[in-house]
Amino acid sequence: MDLLAVALLGFFTAGYFALAGADLGLGLLLPFLGRDRADRDRIATALAPYFLGSEVWLVAAAGVCIGCFPALEGELFTELLPVLVLLLAGWVVRDAGLWWRVHGGGAPDVLICAGSWALVAAWGWAVAELLDATGAVRVATIAGTVLLFAAHGLGYGALRLTGEPYRRARQLAGSRGGGQTFALTGTVLAALPLLAGAGLPLRENAAQGPVLGLLVPALTAFVPVLVAAQWWLWRALRDPSRRTPFFF
Repeated sequence: MDLLAVALLGFFTAGYFALAGADLGLGLLLPFLGRDRADRDRIATALAPYFLGSEVWLVAAAGVCIGCFPALEGELFTELLPVLVLLLAGWVVRDAGLWWRVHGGGAPDVLICAGSWALVAAWGWAVAELLDATGAVRVATIAGTVLLFAAHGLGYGALRLTGEPYRRARQLAGSRGGGQTFALTGTVLAALPLLAGAGLPLRENAAQGPVLGLLVPALTAFVPVLVAAQWWLWRALRDPSRRTPFFF
């Protein structure tokens, strides 16, 4: 049962990085792909339907960590407290920018971009901490994580954007096109948290007693529902004309 709990934690975390990396990557690139209000509206329309669904994967991963590995969760949250502060700040700022776009103006777009940068930098910092990277290696790890998220957002943009933002994303994505770029960067992003957390003593710190017996079957039953919902959302909104402009 403890091995299945570890697998669930890895699955939800990898899924979050691969899926949320798309909308976070677009947020990083907002001022580069969106040169005017109309362009930024297209970008917001492309990422808005997915960001809440992506965050469900992070909530699920946090639930597994807190419920199935309570002792290790306490140690990690204490050691990574500065990272978590930056992570939560970026999360709030980015999401606030998306919801406040309905009021118009340029400030919400600044919040989306700044929050995305803070979130991605925080994830890079967390990866560096888990890998015990120091000095120049730490800086390179954070910078590499940011570039990976940006590349993933670029591949996603080359698949789902329209108008001038699509043209710019397609040019930057290179000759392989959006699909191959998105698949490659998504695979690497999914593997990144698994690599960073490979050294954690998860099985040794798994909860005892009936906790795993209750949580793991419930979470396992939730997996096909989450995957099916995510697949439906992705398929249903392939056509740009079916995306509702929620935030403007």
